[in-house]
Amino acid sequence: MIEVNNLVKRYGDHTAVDHLSFKIEKGKIYGFLGPNGAGKSTTMNIITGYIASTEGTVSIDGHDILEEPEKARKCIGYLPEQPPLYFDMTVLEYMRFAADLKKIPKNKKNEMIEEVMDRVKITDMKNRLIKNLSKGYRQRVGLAQAILGYPDVIILDEPTVGLDPKQIIEIRDLIKDLRQKHTVILSSHILSEVSAVCDYVLIISHGKLVASDTPENLSKLAAGSNNLSLVVKGDKEKIRILLGEISGVRDISIESSGEEGEWNVKLTTEEHTDIREDVFFKMAENRYPILEMQSKKVSLEEIFLELTEDGAGQKKEKDAEQENDDKEGGES
Repeated sequence: MIEVNNLVKRYGDHTAVDHLSFKIEKGKIYGFLGPNGAGKSTTMNIITGYIASTEGTVSIDGHDILEEPEKARKCIGYLPEQPPLYFDMTVLEYMRFAADLKKIPKNKKNEMIEEVMDRVKITDMKNRLIKNLSKGYRQRVGLAQAILGYPDVIILDEPTVGLDPKQIIEIRDLIKDLRQKHTVILSSHILSEVSAVCDYVLIISHGKLVASDTPENLSKLAAGSNNLSLVVKGDKEKIRILLGEISGVRDISIESSGEEGEWNVKLTTEEHTDIREDVFFKMAENRYPILEMQSKKVSLEEIFLELTEDGAGQKKEKDAEQENDDKEGGES
């Protein structure tokens, strides 16, 4: 549905987007993540045709955004971080104005406006001036104009900013529902929101793509993605030796639990390795009681921080890993 190739955007000596390439498939929800200044909004503005790139191409459903801007833009509904609202209009006036801009046929306009307003729950506000709406309702009006016309691609930049918890849940449910007929790109700083809503995650740092995968598979890119925490009673050094004999253990950290003879143990294991049974039997055979055992799954927050802490260095490491994965995939 969207193909971004070798995208570059420079502002003088500053490179906001640095040779960015990715593809967006139809019927999925994509999370677009990155720290402030990473180039997320710049990339979205280029995809929508709002600003031009310095280098590279963007294709929307086969239409180049520069060569066929009108056809490409017809495929896109866009909600920027600051909704493009006219405060002196009523909600209904604004929706009619947006429908005219999108060249929605007159015989379909009123029905579609009513349908969209009902979908985002702003029907009761249709005769209110936008300037008198709360920030949450203004966000909903912006979302309504993005959905209007039912474009193939809907791009949402921080869509839940300013909403209360109940509204956030409603908007999340709406975004999930959009998957049935639309491709959705969602930019958000709320990582739990991305985990809850998105099928696929793109993480950029310093204008470069540092990760691209499902939320579940992204844990493969994180150091220490498989951790096992224990509280074990016994001799510290003997515990270390015994655990070191277990296949799949990469690293062992042991600290006092505060109780005499009890130790907090953290094990880092190899990918896709479950050593819980091996640990249990090894400790039981040597009569070292395990008082607690807990496996830990790396959160999206931890992955995000690891991948964006040092963008340039991390990018090289991830590129090397990706090349190796590609080679192994090809050989298999």
